[in-house]
Amino acid sequence: MSDPKRRGDRLWRWLLSDGWNRVERAIPNTSRAQLSLPVMEVAIGVLVVFAVLSGIILGIPPPEPRETQLDTYARDTATLLEDPSTPYRLPALTTSRSGFEQGAPLLSDRLKELLPENLMARIETPHGVIGYRSPSDAPIGQTTIPTPNGSVRILVWYP
Repeated sequence: MSDPKRRGDRLWRWLLSDGWNRVERAIPNTSRAQLSLPVMEVAIGVLVVFAVLSGIILGIPPPEPRETQLDTYARDTATLLEDPSTPYRLPALTTSRSGFEQGAPLLSDRLKELLPENLMARIETPHGVIGYRSPSDAPIGQTTIPTPNGSVRILVWYP
């Protein structure tokens, strides 16, 4: 039987002498660590597939409901119509029937100027209505403005 220490010594001597050169020659290009081009292509392909799948799985955020945008249009319209420096003021519409009849044409024109062409609107006061009849089956944005003589309601919708 051979001694384990002696076997280790022999292996060690062989590696130091000629064995290591044989091992290096058996493994080509040991001095350079390079990946082959197909391996790189596969890695990039896996990353692209992962990115697409994660986009599909996670998805995109749902679009904002139309009512929210319409409510914003209604609030913005109310803010612009409440401006005290303009001749068409919402409180003047609620004082009397004659005040409503005087201010309604001006306010109707101003309403057409303020809103985009693809929107329809209606202003409801205690003394009358300006604008189109609101549909029952479409989403409607609305806001109510309190005035000293009653409230004014603004409705906005897509036709």
